[in-house]
Amino acid sequence: MASVFTLIMEGKIPGNFVYQDDIAIAILTIQPIREGHVLVIPRQEVDQWSDLPADTAAHLTKVSHKIANAMKTIFPCKRIGLMIAGLEVPHTHIHLVPMDSMKDLSFDNVKNADSEALKNTAEKIRAALQ
Repeated sequence: MASVFTLIMEGKIPGNFVYQDDIAIAILTIQPIREGHVLVIPRQEVDQWSDLPADTAAHLTKVSHKIANAMKTIFPCKRIGLMIAGLEVPHTHIHLVPMDSMKDLSFDNVKNADSEALKNTAEKIRAALQ
């Protein structure tokens, strides 16, 4: 069975895309820790990041770097945190989260996002990536 991320990539479930190429996509999560919480996901459906081909893992890091630098221009924060947790969806994904303290990386802070707010945030990130 395809992961929810694969279904988003296939257009079967809507997603708020901020980046796409042949190897990876980046979308806003519908349950962000903070506004701007982005997921960087390989198109290849691999459960654990350490099982990814090394070149794919390196590409995800490059994409994350590019998006994080764009995010810093939009969201007032001390840093853009990067996490690979991967327990909630069996498809590798990197979390990019604007943060001011370690508490800002806690999944205890997750809230359901408003769909219009997600669209607006995705547009801001896409524009910053230009």
